[in-house]
Amino acid sequence: MSNALSSSTLRILGIFAHPDDPEFSMGGSAALWADQGHEVYYCIVTDGSAGSNDPNQDLRELVRIREEEQRAAARVLGVREVFFLGYKDGVLEPTLELRRELTRLIRHLKPDRVVCGDPTAFFYGDEYINHADHRAAAEAAVTAVFPSAPTRPIFPELLAEGLEPHQVKELYITADHGGPYTVYVDISSTIERKIEALRCHASQVQVGDGDWVRNWAAETGKTAGLTYAEAFRVMRLAREHQDGS
Repeated sequence: MSNALSSSTLRILGIFAHPDDPEFSMGGSAALWADQGHEVYYCIVTDGSAGSNDPNQDLRELVRIREEEQRAAARVLGVREVFFLGYKDGVLEPTLELRRELTRLIRHLKPDRVVCGDPTAFFYGDEYINHADHRAAAEAAVTAVFPSAPTRPIFPELLAEGLEPHQVKELYITADHGGPYTVYVDISSTIERKIEALRCHASQVQVGDGDWVRNWAAETGKTAGLTYAEAFRVMRLAREHQDGS
């Protein structure tokens, strides 16, 4: 993979705990960004093996199924590649090992933008407790973005691998069930592909006619006056100088 990008092209990396997480959180945005010519990649931290309560389910087969589903969803959206780290589903922790792996990936890909969940989100409304894996993956991702990826003395073994420090310019934090939002992405042109991508996760998601996905995106878009939207809290970690340098 070439690291050469045009000045107008972004490299974007979404880091999430499970197969199907990115489709829920950024599927419409991923498709839009890919349509705009940006390079979009996913990193899925766990193996998805806790995605069934069927006592007869072969969990190794489930891992294979969920990886295939995630790759199919990525193709629908125009995501270039999916990296699977293979951590055990359901018991993820933001360990030093995980932080190192994510730092390695960030220094390798050199993304301009990283998208991840909110490590502080425990409760969404009064109906959903945020999955601990979501928080752990998000915490490790945020820590890899800063301070690990841009700081030379952190993980010196990565320098020995030829992986120099890299400063991510933007961190997009998904806020699926509340705020605060600072950026609304208009996904009106890609909402149907988001739904199609979610349908790829047949082992996990019953999409039906997709109306619940449209209603969710419509509710998110109301504040910004958009028909359908995904929303993010955005941290600007590096800015271009006015002279373009």
